[in-house]
Amino acid sequence: MDFPKSDLVLDLRGLTCPAPILQTKKAIDQLQSGQIMEIWGTDPGTNSDMPAWTKRVGHEFLGSKEKDDFVKYYVKKK
Repeated sequence: MDFPKSDLVLDLRGLTCPAPILQTKKAIDQLQSGQIMEIWGTDPGTNSDMPAWTKRVGHEFLGSKEKDDFVKYYVKKK
């Protein structure tokens, strides 16, 4: 699956729960509605936390893509 170009890349590799969600929450405030953030993470818990968080707060989880040693998550700001 191809994802649209990201407006902001957030490198959270090496951080563990709850830091990835807390940092994402803080960073998404920098975006305008409709912009896309790409989050890089290594914590396995983020696989379920990111979609759940975006649903709870109203942003759109566009999906994820596994790389060699991390996962890229894509979130569109509401």
